[in-house]
Amino acid sequence: MPTALITGATAGIGAAFARRLASDGFDLVLLARDAERLERTARELGGAYGVRTEVLVADLASDEGLDAAERRARDGVDLLVNNAGFGHGGRFLDVPLENELRMLRVHCEAVLRLTHAALPGMLERGRGEIINVSSTAAFLVRGTYGASKAWVVSFTRGVAEDIAMRDGGRGVRVMALCPGFVRTEFHQRAGMNMSGVPDALWLDKDKVVDAALRDLRRGLRVSVPGAQYKALVGLSRLLPTSLVGRVSSRTGRRYD
Repeated sequence: MPTALITGATAGIGAAFARRLASDGFDLVLLARDAERLERTARELGGAYGVRTEVLVADLASDEGLDAAERRARDGVDLLVNNAGFGHGGRFLDVPLENELRMLRVHCEAVLRLTHAALPGMLERGRGEIINVSSTAAFLVRGTYGASKAWVVSFTRGVAEDIAMRDGGRGVRVMALCPGFVRTEFHQRAGMNMSGVPDALWLDKDKVVDAALRDLRRGLRVSVPGAQYKALVGLSRLLPTSLVGRVSSRTGRRYD
């Protein structure tokens, strides 16, 4: 059976990826910080789908957690989903500097290091897939969060171009996934008040995963699920940068 390594696997989009991939017959390596929740998720998915589940308790903001994740990715996986991430409960200068740096480590350094660890084995086998979870915030103005997600998109595009020119690269796919607002516990954890976001802008996490896997198999390098977000991203490229900045920096950024 193929093996998928998923970071941030116990909640939100990561948990949706875990369920979908288990139902597709993937053995799972589930990475998260909460050991109890991780073990429970592994038991449930293994029992429901008859796949092997491995847990890796790791904080990707720590040296130890990054090293452990890197070692497991280097051991060989068929699909890597770099999903771990978080939001801030405030705007720039309202957030402690150490929290901003932690975000860069989880959103950027972890993605780079795990991609770097997994790719050599994939190229040697001539097959393998990586999904780096970004956000539509990558195309807008959203402080450190948006900047880190923009890095993920640019990095993923660059890696995809580089491996296309390598031996074995034809069978390896690398894609950035850029969802908009998704109904998960993400915003609650960040202390964001989302009551003002219209229903039309909310996405279902399982449909996001469906779209991601479909776009990955089609060979897309950037996936933007949802017609409304495809339109918004396209519009953001046409409007003045100052206007996009004013609108996007306010939408969905009320803090409790």
